[in-house]
Amino acid sequence: MTSPLLQAHGLGRRFGARLALAATDLAVSAGESLALVGPNGAGKSTLLALLAGSLEPSEGRVSVADGIRVGWVPQRPAHYGRLSPRENLELFGRLEGADRSAVSALLAEFGLPVDSEPSSTLSVGNRQRLNIAIALLGRPDVLLLDEPTASLDPGQRRRLWENVDRVREAGGAVVFATQNLDEVERHADRVAVLRLGELVFAGPPAEYEREFAEDVFA
Repeated sequence: MTSPLLQAHGLGRRFGARLALAATDLAVSAGESLALVGPNGAGKSTLLALLAGSLEPSEGRVSVADGIRVGWVPQRPAHYGRLSPRENLELFGRLEGADRSAVSALLAEFGLPVDSEPSSTLSVGNRQRLNIAIALLGRPDVLLLDEPTASLDPGQRRRLWENVDRVREAGGAVVFATQNLDEVERHADRVAVLRLGELVFAGPPAEYEREFAEDVFA
């Protein structure tokens, strides 16, 4: 059995007195697609931000296997509003060691504007496309997605999942939070259910559908 690519060890987070995520153990292995589901406020975004390293845990830790690159697509824009989409990608590309051809390819693949207008003027859908393109710049082995398709049109959703499949087929993994049960059925081979900041289930989709699907968002 191979070692996990990414693992949470007793990972938890509080914001003052409010518990956002209770101590959680979770592992993600090569080739896996893990769906995080649960009602609003369940802790999905907090867990993803902790796994991405953008949020410090109140307890526990995250371990990443040697050489594994992690890409993160948060719900909110994760780029500089004063820079154009190309300028954002070029900046993050330099940080990730990506060449300029990767920038041009991602601009084209996600249909992003190539003019010099600032990213703050983009539509909600284009801002999300830019988020995704930035996450893919470094050719991540593990892709963390926080409701990534909520503002995408059908064509862009298809392109996103094609990229996700390529990451998995190359021996990587994906963890995605979603409120879309169709995405769980189509794209997840394991499901984790969170409620009130606690992980209450992690297992195969068939067991999730039998035990949780009808009331998980109640």
